[in-house]
Amino acid sequence: MNAPKLLPWYARRAGVSIERAEALWRKAVRQATTDTGWVGNAEYYGAAMDTFIALLEAEEASLCTPSMGGIFRAQARVMRLPLTMMEDFSNAAAHWQRCVGVPRRAA
Repeated sequence: MNAPKLLPWYARRAGVSIERAEALWRKAVRQATTDTGWVGNAEYYGAAMDTFIALLEAEEASLCTPSMGGIFRAQARVMRLPLTMMEDFSNAAAHWQRCVGVPRRAA
């Protein structure tokens, strides 16, 4: 049985290579053949797709790819810190001048 046309999409979504997804598809087809005993009907194709999705999910869970989102967010906060401090300092200085006021000279 030919691989589904969406196999590259499934592979990319799971984060595996297309070659690995094709190997998982062949394994799913073999499993569906032994489970259903038929080849080419809707039940067979459904069993093959269900097995393929389960195998892809298991493969995705076994990958150890780190999530970089948190690291990038922390780095962005660190890079903004000097600007935030300067902004807070200028706001505090303006507030101080408004509250205390500049003493006027007696004429």
